[in-house]
Amino acid sequence: MSGWLRYFVLRAQASTGLSSQIAIWAVVAVVAALVAGAFLLAAAFVWLSHRLGGVIAGLVLCGVFVLIAVIGLGACLMIRRRNMQRARLELAARSSSTNWLDPKLLGVGWQVGQALGWRRLAALGAVALLAAGLAKEWPDHKAAGSDDDQASPTS
Repeated sequence: MSGWLRYFVLRAQASTGLSSQIAIWAVVAVVAALVAGAFLLAAAFVWLSHRLGGVIAGLVLCGVFVLIAVIGLGACLMIRRRNMQRARLELAARSSSTNWLDPKLLGVGWQVGQALGWRRLAALGAVALLAAGLAKEWPDHKAAGSDDDQASPTS
């Protein structure tokens, strides 16, 4: 079950790039920005308003917080890109691991063919193809039969 869960997590990371690291760093950045903003804003605004005036003090503080937000956004984007690339590589490795031309798999197939006999194996393959074809056509046949039943009046 963990293999399927890991597969779905990798598929989600490949398409979105999200992970627990991004969520943790985003929360840390938001909390740090709020706390720093509360303390720094009061002290810096008072100090700057005495030096430069109220409007200039507000603009300087705004620029500082914009710089912090841009740095946090850049870190999130870099982590997202790295997660997407890593998930794509792992998905590619996972899909190539079930290669039908793998020498081990071919060796097992050869041994099964020798043990059962090639004629029996060919007959078994033909029956499997026939069953697959019938299974593919069965829902269409069943749907067509239910339409005919609805069209005919019932007495």
